[in-house]
Amino acid sequence: MSPEERSLILALVTVPGGPEPLTREEFLRKFGASDGLALGLDLLRDAIGRHDTVDVAFAFVVCFRFGFSDDHLEPLITLAFADWHQSHEDVASALGELSSSSATAALLHLAEWVPSYLEFDDARALAVKAIWGLGSIRSEEAHSALESLSQSKSKIVAENAVAQLQR
Repeated sequence: MSPEERSLILALVTVPGGPEPLTREEFLRKFGASDGLALGLDLLRDAIGRHDTVDVAFAFVVCFRFGFSDDHLEPLITLAFADWHQSHEDVASALGELSSSSATAALLHLAEWVPSYLEFDDARALAVKAIWGLGSIRSEEAHSALESLSQSKSKIVAENAVAQLQR
């Protein structure tokens, strides 16, 4: 991704006291794209192919602005199990939005795993996002994953899993 493309992506973000963010239409026109959903997917796949942690983060800005589709599942699941980037919370949120039973194993992994860059996080935000994602999936496999997590030694993980089971 070029510095110019990164600047355009940053222009999508609302910054307190900063300029108004670009509209979706302005962004696509300036980026030279017609479909934001497809652009986000292409950027995500490209960043994964290059193992570029910075570009993964930029791709997520586009994806969250334009949305996710079932075509995003494969790259998102790949990222869930990858340890070379630092966007696992975005992965968990995106998989939760898709609410696909295909994401159950990835979300369970994210709920149980604490990447080294998140070892400081006593609130277990990654796990909580993953658990909420599991709660959005209506399948027996997701229900079983939540039941398993409800027995976690981590009080936060267990309490959030129980809360999702009770929904």
